[in-house]
Amino acid sequence: MSETPPQNLRTHGFQLLEDDLRYLMEAFSAVLRQMGEPELADSLPWIGTGAPKKATRSLGQAYSIAFQMLNVVEERAASQIRRLREKKSGPEAEKGLWADNLKQLRTLGLNEANILAALKDVCVEPVLTAHPTEAKRETVRELHREIYSLMNRHENAAYTPREQARLQSQLRTQLENLWRTGEIHVTRPSIEAELQNALHYLRDVFPEALTRAHVHLREAWQAAGYDVAKIDTLPPLIRFGSWIGGDRDGHPFVTADVTRHALQTMRKNALRVQRRALEALAFHLPLSSLFQVTPPQLTELIEDLSAQLKAEPSVDLAYILERNKEEPWRAAVYLMRAKVVLATEKPSSPAAYVQPEELRTDIDILAQTLLDVGSKAVVEEQIVPFRRNLTAFGFHSAVLDVRQNSAFHEKALDQLLRAAGLLNGGSFISWPLEQKRELLERELASPRPFLAPGISAGPEADTVLNCYRVLADHRSKFGNAGLGSLIISMTRNVEDMLVVFLLAREAGLMTWSDDGLVCPLPVVPLFETMGDLESGPGIVEAFLSHPIAKRSLLAQSKGGTPVFQMMVGYSDSNKDCGIVASQCALHRAQRELSSTIQRHGVRPIFFHGRGGTVGRGAGPTHWFMEALPHGSLSGGMRMTEQGETIAQKYAHIGSAVYNAELLMASATAATARHRCTESSAPPALEPLFDKLAADSRDAYRAFLHAPDFMKFYRQATPIDALENSRIGSRPARRTGQASLDDLRAIPWVFSWTQSRFYLPGWFGAGSALTKLKTDDPKGYETLAAALPGSAFLRYVLTNIESSLVSANTDLMCAYAGLVEDAAVRDRFLNTILSEYEATRSIIDELFKGTFEERRPRLAYTLNIREEPLKVLHHQQVALLREWRGLQAAGKTEAADAMVTDLLISINAIASGLRTTG
Repeated sequence: MSETPPQNLRTHGFQLLEDDLRYLMEAFSAVLRQMGEPELADSLPWIGTGAPKKATRSLGQAYSIAFQMLNVVEERAASQIRRLREKKSGPEAEKGLWADNLKQLRTLGLNEANILAALKDVCVEPVLTAHPTEAKRETVRELHREIYSLMNRHENAAYTPREQARLQSQLRTQLENLWRTGEIHVTRPSIEAELQNALHYLRDVFPEALTRAHVHLREAWQAAGYDVAKIDTLPPLIRFGSWIGGDRDGHPFVTADVTRHALQTMRKNALRVQRRALEALAFHLPLSSLFQVTPPQLTELIEDLSAQLKAEPSVDLAYILERNKEEPWRAAVYLMRAKVVLATEKPSSPAAYVQPEELRTDIDILAQTLLDVGSKAVVEEQIVPFRRNLTAFGFHSAVLDVRQNSAFHEKALDQLLRAAGLLNGGSFISWPLEQKRELLERELASPRPFLAPGISAGPEADTVLNCYRVLADHRSKFGNAGLGSLIISMTRNVEDMLVVFLLAREAGLMTWSDDGLVCPLPVVPLFETMGDLESGPGIVEAFLSHPIAKRSLLAQSKGGTPVFQMMVGYSDSNKDCGIVASQCALHRAQRELSSTIQRHGVRPIFFHGRGGTVGRGAGPTHWFMEALPHGSLSGGMRMTEQGETIAQKYAHIGSAVYNAELLMASATAATARHRCTESSAPPALEPLFDKLAADSRDAYRAFLHAPDFMKFYRQATPIDALENSRIGSRPARRTGQASLDDLRAIPWVFSWTQSRFYLPGWFGAGSALTKLKTDDPKGYETLAAALPGSAFLRYVLTNIESSLVSANTDLMCAYAGLVEDAAVRDRFLNTILSEYEATRSIIDELFKGTFEERRPRLAYTLNIREEPLKVLHHQQVALLREWRGLQAAGKTEAADAMVTDLLISINAIASGLRTTG
């Protein structure tokens, strides 16, 4: 009999967290005492008996581990509470998951056919990036996974005291390993290390998470009274992408060889996944020929597979057939496995699978033979998920995007034109747009390249063309599988997109049809800054009207409805104009881009470049989906998964399944709503949003462009220390210039986060809302009244509030104390504190209540972290002051010796805040 869930789940959740945290911290304390660190053990947060006497490297390491343990128990508590909530109130009680979303759609009047039509088009694609936002080493993440597993076993009430003692001993061993392991990256991680980390998720986590999330759909569908047979044939609702080895925007280490290696390695990884899946399938197919007649089609399949493998000496065909003599279904699967092994180890063999469709054909025959003998349940439980995962991961794991900056592309084309003698001493880069367009139109009408193969035109040209040649080579062998999009950072005009076609032609990546050149891969604009977002609809209109774009989209659709993908950037737009203006610009751009694309009979696919913080587009997944502009989601969408958010969402299978289901279910519900209901957004809000965006942008830019801002910023935050950190393979700056424009959005947000300003997540909002209240009281009342019913407004203001409550004014003042010029310090700090108080006050007013009352869980997790975080922040301030003093005094060697302490401090605070940038 199952336990009765406690009445107050929230309080029970806090108690679960505290009990687990005490258990872990007592184990850690025992480890420290055993290792001769009794004072450190006494100073541990939450269980310690005394404050730390001295801020040492060991203290930073100990507190960092303490926060890591808190993160582990928070994940476990969240998972346990979800289970207890379902026991108490049913699966519909968990917001954002399948049961809840199906209920909401039925409430809106949608029927089974409406929802099924949306499901057939849904495909959410998380794209794993290598952005420098993950501070932990892979070794440390492995230890976290082991500790999480031990804690799961610890809660088993059936274990004897002896077994519990053994678990505690194992836990202490892992904690000792964690203490002894260098937690931070002493050297910058290689792209290979980042790739291997991504492959772990693509191999060991995502296939199982996808299977379970689809099982949850099946269960919810059946519970709703719908026909489950209709969803068993659905394609996977999630597929995966990657930027690791393909994102070369300002990343000098991503070469053509790196891209080739990434594609090859992801293929091998996928084949390993399929080999494992076949082994598991064989295990579940012990059907004996002694108890059912072997269907003739199965016998024929085994004979065909055997004939293909007969000439391969590395395959012990006799052993496979003899061992499974009375289990023909199992024999067939092991023969398929042998062909997958050949595809991995001897891909040139005629017997090896080349395309996943070949394996799919054999599996379909196998499935039919199971149905022939009445094993429908085996097909539903084993074959259906196998097929779905084969479609999702294929022989490629994830599609690899290639991203490069538009200015880099221009330099590459300039070099090509110069080498071909077509510039006459001028520069393509400086030409007016009309002249550029004339050349592009003329050249794109011809299939001939500028230069003969093997001729170098220049460094940028060689970089782009060598990369595209890798893609062309891969495509010649395996087709488009594994190849993603050609993404153009900082897309400023349609010419930036047409340049990519010309570069692809030069590399042999284009094909020639009777009507002209065709690009087999999507060319994707990335609209990042405020100006780019505003220009986006016009750029897309011009692109979709171009013959080469029309031909390419039709070819890519393979007979279906053409889709056009475009990427919107949350980081740079925020850095450019602030949180409110950025969110309003993104919302408007998506609405106008959707309308533009649909006028051309094309489906829009938005690629959301979201980061791990509010300032970079973060927020709860289902809230984000609800807040999307009406009509902008047509089923397909992509979104970046960056840095530490990958581990936070997917490190443990329970969390991975939850987050995968959240993505699938929320995307389905939003797609169905956009198709079948009218927009509920009041038109009266649009001019109010425009006014808020303009006023917040003005306040934000006035702050950033004030005299001496960079002096304040560089001294009041640890940005200089972050530029020494080794948390990713990519440099912190795009071109190495010491300017705000050149600084990437990630270290920009990271530095404000570490110093507890959290400024990119809220600055400008208070000024704009206060001005609206003063200048237009009726407009302000309209806004306040609309808040409960406007998903977009609620999402933006809730995220701003999250940043506000994560900030700390006392610590802001402590970091500002590092600014040497008192006048500069006071001027900027007073502006920040004034804006903070104005924003906090008016947000509380709009939400009609305190944050603690409305969001107790977040309030609790922030509160439990605050005291130990203060210790670390004050330690960091002291370290920064000493380090900078040594640098100013020219004591370079002594300053360099302090870098490790600074990195430990940065990492410890990142662990405590659960975020970097």
